[in-house]
Amino acid sequence: MNIIVGITGGIAAYKAPMLVRLLVKAGHAVRCVATEHALEFVTRLTLETVSGNSLYSDLFAPANDHSTEHIALKDWGDAMVVTPATANIIGKLASGIGDDALSTLLLSFSTKPVLMAPAMNTQMWECPAVQRNIATLKADGIRFVEPAEGELACGTSGKGRMAEPEEIALALEQMMDTAAGQWLKGQRVLVTAGPTYERIDSVRFIGNYSSGKMGFALAEALAAHGAEVELVTGPTALKTNARGVHRTDVESAREMYEAATRVWPSCKAAILSAAVADYRPEHTADHKLKKQGDAGMTLTLVQNPDILATLGQTKQEGQTLVGFALETDNEAANAQRKLERKNLDYIVLNSLRDAGAGFGVDTNRVTIMGRTGDSWTSPLLSKREVAEEIVRRCIKDAAGHGPTPMAD
Repeated sequence: MNIIVGITGGIAAYKAPMLVRLLVKAGHAVRCVATEHALEFVTRLTLETVSGNSLYSDLFAPANDHSTEHIALKDWGDAMVVTPATANIIGKLASGIGDDALSTLLLSFSTKPVLMAPAMNTQMWECPAVQRNIATLKADGIRFVEPAEGELACGTSGKGRMAEPEEIALALEQMMDTAAGQWLKGQRVLVTAGPTYERIDSVRFIGNYSSGKMGFALAEALAAHGAEVELVTGPTALKTNARGVHRTDVESAREMYEAATRVWPSCKAAILSAAVADYRPEHTADHKLKKQGDAGMTLTLVQNPDILATLGQTKQEGQTLVGFALETDNEAANAQRKLERKNLDYIVLNSLRDAGAGFGVDTNRVTIMGRTGDSWTSPLLSKREVAEEIVRRCIKDAAGHGPTPMAD
């Protein structure tokens, strides 16, 4: 990718060449843009040497390749990072001010991803005006790498020390993945799908009508956004070739329980859409049971382990758990109780009363309910479209940013 590194007049500018080297080593083309004061801390020769390209620092320099260099660079660049981002450049961008090479370029870059790495004295960082400007830029889609706490150049200690080049490079890669649709890159997500079969004998079982279509659509939607998906599926004829999906086939609820609980601790999120049997026969024959005249057959059922409740009980800080509820009456109230009882973050409500929704069909209509009481109801959509909405509204990105609000 083509990356523009903006450098401003702060002592942390000495770290900019290290960041440029990391980006070049990662295979990116880099152009540097510096303010007048930035060149008091780092030289033109250093920046041009490590980037392998000429430096842009003067709006009207005769040596510029184009008369409107800030527009030409905007067209060239795929993403931009400002390091260090001083209170001054943050305030300029928040106010729409463009009075030098870097600030005019930032204004023209408004449709492309921009990352800010702030660095300043703690008192400046905590200034209400600076925090308002940062909030404005975040609302406009600008990403930030939070400054660290530590010893500052002024001799004091506190928050305001610029993040290290390695951390900035990682945040930049994540931002570019997000911009490219890969906003879940590196995030491991568990998905359960399909029915479970509970054997009565060697040829008969207790099951349900689940096809697995919703779960497979979820797995593919997550993988499309870069997630590493652990798909645990009950018996189904469905197949997926989606890159990033690791499939584990199981038959019974207990097998699904074992597979899901084994994977869950290493996952950032789980979406459990499988239609898991609540009960299984107490005894299973290893041969076909013969009909015993007209006497009938009595099966004693015992309860299966509750996968969703177990994951809810063992959920750690930072993990997200999404469950499904298929209801036929008192739908919302029953789903809300399930969400609370099983310690879920979200629950996806299906109603068999909705035409075109439920088992076996290619469409669905759902209501997504959150712990805070917010909810969103979809129109009748394809299961692929529903899967995309569930992923977008329930799963945080790899950097921990929240999902799309329910109200949009």
